[in-house]
Amino acid sequence: MADLDALARALSEQSTLITDPDVAESYSRDQANLVRPGRPIAVLLAGSTADVSAALKWAHAEGVPVVPRGAGTGLAGGAAALDHSLVVSTTRMTCIHEISTEDQFAVVDAGVITRDVDRAAAAVGLMYAPDPSSVDICTIGGNLATNAGGLRCVKYGVTRDAVLELEVVLADGRVITTGHRTVKGVTGYDMTGLFVGSEGTLGIITRATLRLHPRPAREPVTVVGSFPSLRSAAEAVAAVVRSGARPSLMELMDRATVRAINEWKRMGLDDDAAALLIAQGDGADADAVADSMVAAFEAAGADFVARSGDPAEAEQLLEIRRLAYPAAERLGMCLVEDVGVPRSRLPDMLDAIERAADRHGVTIMTVAHAGDGNVHPTFVFEPTGDADAPEAVWAAADDIFRTALELGGTLTGEHGVGALKQRWLGLELGPDALAVQHAIKAALDPLNILNPGRGI
Repeated sequence: MADLDALARALSEQSTLITDPDVAESYSRDQANLVRPGRPIAVLLAGSTADVSAALKWAHAEGVPVVPRGAGTGLAGGAAALDHSLVVSTTRMTCIHEISTEDQFAVVDAGVITRDVDRAAAAVGLMYAPDPSSVDICTIGGNLATNAGGLRCVKYGVTRDAVLELEVVLADGRVITTGHRTVKGVTGYDMTGLFVGSEGTLGIITRATLRLHPRPAREPVTVVGSFPSLRSAAEAVAAVVRSGARPSLMELMDRATVRAINEWKRMGLDDDAAALLIAQGDGADADAVADSMVAAFEAAGADFVARSGDPAEAEQLLEIRRLAYPAAERLGMCLVEDVGVPRSRLPDMLDAIERAADRHGVTIMTVAHAGDGNVHPTFVFEPTGDADAPEAVWAAADDIFRTALELGGTLTGEHGVGALKQRWLGLELGPDALAVQHAIKAALDPLNILNPGRGI
């Protein structure tokens, strides 16, 4: 029996150790509803890096598995508790330590809300670019753990591209710093890149130095197009990429998604079109980028194209995109998936999703960060008696995953492997690459206490 009293004595007053099973249960799951959480022995609301370190020293000595947790917005089950585990939450660690205007970086704790980093940067004319759909509630620590992307990643990259330096607590409680605040730095291996996207299996990230960008001096120009088919919308995206234009955002929604949002929010959207594309250009060349996108949309056969420089209209359109997942949730239980393909193969991927839905008789609502080939097919269904997805859903998902790999893509663009995609991992990595990853895991976590069975 793990000695929780010893853990409590090792913690500072900044932290809270929750041992009441009913309260702990509220920290036991993330947004992946198909992953059944276990029952943790305790939940630590950590107040500092020192407390995370003390907890991992204790867990290492006791052999207790540790599940790191941010805000619980993940969609792959990576933050679902394991039986007899210690859940370590960093959401109390909310300090923004520094915003450097000269060197364009921010130093923040893992529990800072992603939107708050951008707000702090905006106050000095800068921007934190990554903006997942859950930007108003997700935390930097969770973004780092999954290498989250978001709407602006087509131009500015994903979370890994925004990270300069990390503070990480290792499995035995040691604290290390990785990376550099300098523009260049190649001393040693790229440990920063290794920890970003590792889903809490190699260490717990407690602080990060994040790259900021100058904030565009003008409002973005938004282009909206409706299309007669998903394929024609995807061909418009491919045409924009071929043109050399650099949009800051290109988001796709299918008819089922737009209808679900419209029925919920009564927004007066055109929900007869097969697909809707929302795109933006920002910066000094925003008008030229918008011109290229309008031309590409029209050439691809858009039914309707409009452009606007009105910031209120732009914000409303982006809000529509962010409503996609909650609108789907209203219709039933959801499995939100996340494949990525080369952008030139996006039309083929969207065709394959439609075929999988028809072949297996399942409902799939599709949205995409189309500008970087990241597609989110969302399966909507009534759960089985054991709260699982029907077999037809898993069969359709299998078809989609295998097609993504055949097209030169990946099983996950930003959600992570978590617990949901373990069974397909070997298809992408192969035995040798998987063995190398297991060796890295064993070197950093020889007792396999950090989020075991997740990620790899």
